[in-house]
Amino acid sequence: MPRTIPYLVPDRSDLVIDNIVARCNGDMSGAIKALLLVNEQLESEMNRLYEAAAYGPPTVRYSKSKLH
Repeated sequence: MPRTIPYLVPDRSDLVIDNIVARCNGDMSGAIKALLLVNEQLESEMNRLYEAAAYGPPTVRYSKSKLH
């Protein structure tokens, strides 16, 4: 089961950062790389969602592509 990091609360950001670095065995460069990868994945997912939303719900997309 994947481990999650608690939601970032402004007054607890130092604890979240420490947690991320600890999960990377204290390697700051590794922690930054991990965050960049997660950010890239989230941006990719957002782009797919934006593209899907531009075409409307699946039933609308299907009816638009039907030829009569």
